[in-house]
Amino acid sequence: MVVGLGLSSAEKSYIAGGIAVDLRGDGRGRHHFRDFSIDTSIIPQANGSARLRLGGTDVIASVKAELCAPPPGRPHHGKLEINVECSPTAAPEFEGRGGEELSMDLSRALQRSFLGGASGAGAAIDLASLVVLEGKLCWMLYFDGLVLSSDGNLLDALSIAMKAALSNCGLPKVEITSGTNPEDDADFELNEEEFTPVDTSRFPVIVTLTKVGKHYIVDATAEEESQMTAAVSVAVNKKGSICGLTKRGGTGLDPSVLLDMISVAKRVSQTLITSIDAEISAAESRHDDQ
Repeated sequence: MVVGLGLSSAEKSYIAGGIAVDLRGDGRGRHHFRDFSIDTSIIPQANGSARLRLGGTDVIASVKAELCAPPPGRPHHGKLEINVECSPTAAPEFEGRGGEELSMDLSRALQRSFLGGASGAGAAIDLASLVVLEGKLCWMLYFDGLVLSSDGNLLDALSIAMKAALSNCGLPKVEITSGTNPEDDADFELNEEEFTPVDTSRFPVIVTLTKVGKHYIVDATAEEESQMTAAVSVAVNKKGSICGLTKRGGTGLDPSVLLDMISVAKRVSQTLITSIDAEISAAESRHDDQ
């Protein structure tokens, strides 16, 4: 997830020196996010959608809902699927094979953070809430992310956009017309005038701590990422529960450093979630006024 940048020795020293004294090139401290903006309801065909601009990083997320049979062996659960694509125009490195590999890496990291275990435990959404008719009918939510422009921290940006898209999502009311008996197939009708929001209270955001030199920073830019030795991405929900963890980079981390990185991610996440919720509310208000 690191964009390969050809920086001079002076530029590298400038980045590392600024991080060392807690004053990064754009004026932020080590544990501060860049300003961001959120727009919702940008894709009419989706059940929910959002666009996030985080500095020079620009991503879109959408949620599409379809009815299907519950997963085998889990009649009480709905389904989630996550896929990310990187536009070839987002960065020169995204053309061809590079973009495909990055898309797969981002998709897998989000899946580890949002899908929970094999039983559905720890999923970003209460999968039982997606059941329409036990054992027969449930909602399948497809999360799609698109990277339009990259200036670092794509994983965190996509997690924020997906949380915003889910907050914007409404599921049509399902009216079961037949099939309530175990032996019968289910027939149903969709009421496209009544929608039920999806509970996002357990949906996490991802905070990535990027280690540069002896220090680690949040919301790294592409230039800062190019100098990283390791990165730890921690998915944390509003209750402060850790939902997933991903490490990148070849350098090992002392357990005490890893624990401190997780602690910082948890602390930063709570302020971040408050800011995200405020931005989502503002975006929805703007949309309602149009």
